[in-house]
Amino acid sequence: MHDHDAQPTFPSRRALLWAAAVIAAVAVVLVTVFALPRPANEGPEVRPSPTAPADAFERPDDWSPHRPAVHITPEKNWMNDPQKPFLLDGVWHYYYLYNADYPDGNGTAWYHATSTDLVNWTDEGVAIEKYDNGLGDIWTGTAVVDEKGTAGFGAGAVIALVTQQVDGVQRQSLFFSRDGGYSFESYEGNPVMDNPGVADWRDPRVFWDETAGHWVMALAEHDRIGFYTSPNLKDWTYTSDFATSGLGVLECPDLFPMSVDGDPDDVRWVLVAGANGAAEGKTTGTAYWVGEWDGERFTPDGSGHQWLDHGPDYYAAVTWDDPRLDEQERLATRYSIGWMNNWAYAGKFPTEEWHGGSDSLVRTLTLRSDAAGPRLHSAPAPELSALEGEAAAIDDARVDGREGVDVEIPASGAYRLELDAASEKNGELRVKILGGDDTFATVGYDFREQVAFVARDADAVAADMPDAYREVRTAPVALRDGRVTLDIVVDAGSVEVFAGDGEAALTMATFGSSDERGLRIEGARGAVSVSDASLTPLRVAPIDRLSARE
Repeated sequence: MHDHDAQPTFPSRRALLWAAAVIAAVAVVLVTVFALPRPANEGPEVRPSPTAPADAFERPDDWSPHRPAVHITPEKNWMNDPQKPFLLDGVWHYYYLYNADYPDGNGTAWYHATSTDLVNWTDEGVAIEKYDNGLGDIWTGTAVVDEKGTAGFGAGAVIALVTQQVDGVQRQSLFFSRDGGYSFESYEGNPVMDNPGVADWRDPRVFWDETAGHWVMALAEHDRIGFYTSPNLKDWTYTSDFATSGLGVLECPDLFPMSVDGDPDDVRWVLVAGANGAAEGKTTGTAYWVGEWDGERFTPDGSGHQWLDHGPDYYAAVTWDDPRLDEQERLATRYSIGWMNNWAYAGKFPTEEWHGGSDSLVRTLTLRSDAAGPRLHSAPAPELSALEGEAAAIDDARVDGREGVDVEIPASGAYRLELDAASEKNGELRVKILGGDDTFATVGYDFREQVAFVARDADAVAADMPDAYREVRTAPVALRDGRVTLDIVVDAGSVEVFAGDGEAALTMATFGSSDERGLRIEGARGAVSVSDASLTPLRVAPIDRLSARE
């Protein structure tokens, strides 16, 4: 849940405008880079961080042991909900909720980061300040490029529709940017949607409906998602809602089309929302429904909701496509990113330099046919390969309660482990992510129950965390020809699991006690055969911090 009052957000410096100019000298080619103001609508050059070590697989000496190598974190203070990125002039613009006053002050702002490849990020500072226009702080919403200039701020202006809250009342406001999303101004007519007397009324997700020629908004309204249309992003008309039960207060909705198995003649719509799975023995997470959208109303196909991720820490997820692809490709695949945290323990992580955890890797989503209907599959986005070193093969092995396999991990602390496993006697595979001082987290597969699972009840912080942190989380994943495939990405502070060729994802934050990390593959309750296994090291991808450029 947002729980903004409990976990504040902070203001920061305005995004500085930078670019690079290359000057050639005489005789010998000398190159000097000068910091120049960045013209409006010109994206930043992606530069290596000044803290990057000489060896790309070595962590910087001054980093906290909990600072991830390949995941987005703020330099300091607090982060939570991600905001849907947009592409402008070849640069991805991404925002997340940020509280510069944590833990002493409340309220979130929109913090800005840019990237050209979705794995290397440049810190741009706060883009929308909190408490600036008398309507409160800045919550989740959507930034869009208004290519047709429908809102009256010029063709190509970036428009952000966001929730603001003051005195417990949630309203929707409009902010506009004429410099490509680096800084925003508050629209003088705010709020553009005043609260109708509803306690939970937030997180507008907005997209342009080309067929209808207007904007569409999905808005979280307690136990339902309301749908609205607008010609200009200012004047909104209610059209319908989609009600749920047993999922608590919904948040962070999303609505988008996808082709089933990449077939452009079989296009369905997917409705996503942050939800509470307690009634099903789960925690908070990201639920979705597959159905039809007629331009005003969403109709589910009757198969009920599913979960985008079965782990404890994949919340407030956003999805987006790549506008550079053709229509068929855009329907076949989407990106996704989520907040790797949980409001049950969000402020209790052992990080000291910053708080709120981190974002997940950028993932690729596909909609594939299944016996029970279409289902979203997840995988690390192919862009992650830019950080991958040479994969090291792991010998085929038979592991049980007595025999295990220790695997060397890279100095970066970030790696990707891929393997197949089988068991003739319903054994249990256990991949232990060792955290030093006899602490560990576990990724596993139970061959008898045919479920993948993640557990961290033995990690370095589990004893000091609430019960929700120590609970084992599972996902049904059927065996195929007696085997299961696991794709596991490990970084400082997190484990992301993609089981059964992406059929199920399980994400969890987890913490070791020191830099002395390791990896061990074990079996339990019977022998397990592990084959086609490899470990791929991931390079450190330090964020190019604004503070280092000031």
